[in-house]
Amino acid sequence: MKLPPLILASASPRRAELLGQLKLKFKIVPSDATEVFDEQLSPQELCQLNAHRKARAVAKKIPDALVLGADTLVFLGREIFGKPRNLDEARQMLSKLQGRTHQVVTGVSLIHLRTHREGLFAVGTDVTFLPLTSVQIKDYLQKMNPLDKAGAYAIQEHGEMIVSEIAGSYSNVVGLPVERLQAELNAWMD
Repeated sequence: MKLPPLILASASPRRAELLGQLKLKFKIVPSDATEVFDEQLSPQELCQLNAHRKARAVAKKIPDALVLGADTLVFLGREIFGKPRNLDEARQMLSKLQGRTHQVVTGVSLIHLRTHREGLFAVGTDVTFLPLTSVQIKDYLQKMNPLDKAGAYAIQEHGEMIVSEIAGSYSNVVGLPVERLQAELNAWMD
């Protein structure tokens, strides 16, 4: 059995690049679903809910496709770090994360609406930041654009300046846990 036509419900170039590593043909149809922030939900539940909403919005328009939705957030305890609204907020986020271990969670939804089938999972990766001074944070922010990245950083863009170690999936921190996704897609074809 082969996969139905695959659609990535995301405008993220990082997710498209990661999905491309799996050597699958896919189209990009960004989702217009509004992200939900509910502090009553666990990090995994929140990311899965948002991934589901994104995938479902696109699947309703293209029910014969297998639609992949994903949502990545950074959590320090129960505090959520989404995308910063401005550079000052980005600086504040990095200041809170410096010298500490936080979790990057990506929720993934695979929906094939025609057959009413959905696969839903979340992957967490622990990321430990180096102790950083305000000058180091400023230098980092001058090298990349933090405004479209959860937690105001991108591990693949000068991550060595701020990250001391990760425990878990590197690709998950970038925005899509490709190892787990490959296993889920393989199961989809069984």
